[in-house]
Amino acid sequence: MIRKITQNDIVQCVKVIKESFETVAKEFDITEENGPRFTAFATDEKRIDWHLNGEHRPMYGYIEGNQIVGYYSLLVKENGECELNNLSVLPKYRHHKIGYQLLKHAFEKAIELNCSKISIGIVEENAVLRKWYEMYGFVHTGTEKYDFFPFTCGYMEKN
Repeated sequence: MIRKITQNDIVQCVKVIKESFETVAKEFDITEENGPRFTAFATDEKRIDWHLNGEHRPMYGYIEGNQIVGYYSLLVKENGECELNNLSVLPKYRHHKIGYQLLKHAFEKAIELNCSKISIGIVEENAVLRKWYEMYGFVHTGTEKYDFFPFTCGYMEKN
């Protein structure tokens, strides 16, 4: 079941995001030393609270039992676009179509919010993730190399 995230869910959301992105960090040798701004290391309760209460992002979790096992948020931009952030599934719940269900839900929410385009940033070197997003209609739009990351940022979007 997918439901809207509330203030009481923030601690669980941080756990899901960090644990999910830690597997990516490990796979691509991203550490707190060489990539302190990477999601696995930079996400905390204060940041997620700001997303919920400061930016008023729509945030949703996939619930299994009483536990949040998947998460995403949308940053709604003034230009009619939505940015999909932190789509994540706890490692032991992967490969059960939870990510797909969250992505499909994000598409539906983006339409409800009158967004004509949805964009995402990924670790460009993560070819498996890039193919997964392409399978659901995302198109690669470019890359950017930042000094504060040991990887290349890849950008994708879907109309």
